[in-house]
Amino acid sequence: MPGPPGPPAPGSHSTPPPAQPAAAVASNHPTTGAFEGLQFRIDHRDSNSVLSIRLQPGYEMKAKPGSMVAMDATVRIKGKFKFSMKKLFTGSEMSESIFTGPGEVLIAPEIWGDIVLIPLDGQTQWKVGKDAFLACTMGVSRSTTSQGFSKTLFSGEGLFVYNIMGQGLLWVTSLGAIVSRTLQPGEQWVVDNGHLVAWTADYKVERIDAGSFLSGAHTDEGLVCRFTGPGVVYIQTRNPETLGQWIRQQVPIEAVPVNRP
Repeated sequence: MPGPPGPPAPGSHSTPPPAQPAAAVASNHPTTGAFEGLQFRIDHRDSNSVLSIRLQPGYEMKAKPGSMVAMDATVRIKGKFKFSMKKLFTGSEMSESIFTGPGEVLIAPEIWGDIVLIPLDGQTQWKVGKDAFLACTMGVSRSTTSQGFSKTLFSGEGLFVYNIMGQGLLWVTSLGAIVSRTLQPGEQWVVDNGHLVAWTADYKVERIDAGSFLSGAHTDEGLVCRFTGPGVVYIQTRNPETLGQWIRQQVPIEAVPVNRP
């Protein structure tokens, strides 16, 4: 008969070490729901996502210009022009599409990727990447805000990002799938630039010794975004700049004919 188990060997653990909090894949986020005068559904995730919104009579919502795929004939659409000198120089959206019910509207981003709902409580301020905004309810306001010079050069998001406030629903989109992480106070998370979607946590851009293992073009110099909690960070699994480089590499370069005298 084998004897009773002896004490654990030196350096071993009788219990496994506590696991670190894992990033949550956004497929766990709600894909259906209702708010005030609308009902929504997100279909065909994670690469060909489309947002379906059914509006009650007279209820309005806002969306990125050009995002409408189809809508019922009973829905009215109008454009709202929002001019500012900041938007003139930054190239950010100077208009938005406003849909008024009754009826259903189908909305989708320009490229393949995911769509995720972010509920807004009226108190938390969100930052959203310049290409990530898709749609929102009328109680949500969107403005541009400066990131500062260092983040402009190296975060992958440019000089201005969207500042989102208000109470209601916000839908963001991505290239690839969306992954989220909730950071506790003082907890840090390092994100390769070009993968940012939306965030409430503060971050700074810093240099790390990474060689060529990071994917963004700016990370050739080892530059990443270090977030510090508390807050929430949404990232995308694909980098648009890296994808653009890959596409250019696949396209054959045709020889330019030379006109000789």
